Amino acid sequence: MLHGIIEWIVSTVSDLGYIGIFIMMFLESSFFPFPSEVVMIPAGYLASIGKMNIYLAIFSGIAGSLAGAVFNYFLALKLGRSFLSRWGRYLFIKEATLQKMERFFEKHGHISTFSGRLIPAVRQYISLPAGLARMDLALFAFYTSLGAGIWVTILALLGFFIGNNEKLIEEYLHFIIAATLASLSVIIFIYIKLKTKSLLKGERL
Repeated sequence: MLHGIIEWIVSTVSDLGYIGIFIMMFLESSFFPFPSEVVMIPAGYLASIGKMNIYLAIFSGIAGSLAGAVFNYFLALKLGRSFLSRWGRYLFIKEATLQKMERFFEKHGHISTFSGRLIPAVRQYISLPAGLARMDLALFAFYTSLGAGIWVTILALLGFFIGNNEKLIEEYLHFIIAATLASLSVIIFIYIKLKTKSLLKGERL
């Protein structure tokens, strides 16, 4: 069944072009459980053979990711925690997942909406605690676009350069995910250090 869904996604991206990328990335970024790799890597490959423009493909992917994230943000903001606890399972949002995202957001603060976009199994749901916390929308959109932009660009370029070699893609993707997570650890560490230093400085004043 999953294989059939992936084939349908690839076919949709090919048939609908940039609108297809937007729609698929919107769904991926909201609550529909499928990986962004099956959207952006084929899009990059289609760009490599002249059927798409790589820049427009990346822009469509980022726009779709942001739109899906904003949808989740307002879903949480308007409906509230109790609704998500009771009915979230019908939107593929498990209570355990929601609690995990809330702890992640509480631990890392607003930057989690950036870092979360680069972590598998986190990127789809990190918008929910941001909405529940009523995070500033402009700041949320900035961090989300930045994180989504990095990930979408990586996947699209991966498809552009080696999109016809599935085995090589799998090898590179594992390396990229590991390198991304390591880089995120450094970024978050620096962010926390700077934030702590700023708070201590403010207390002294």
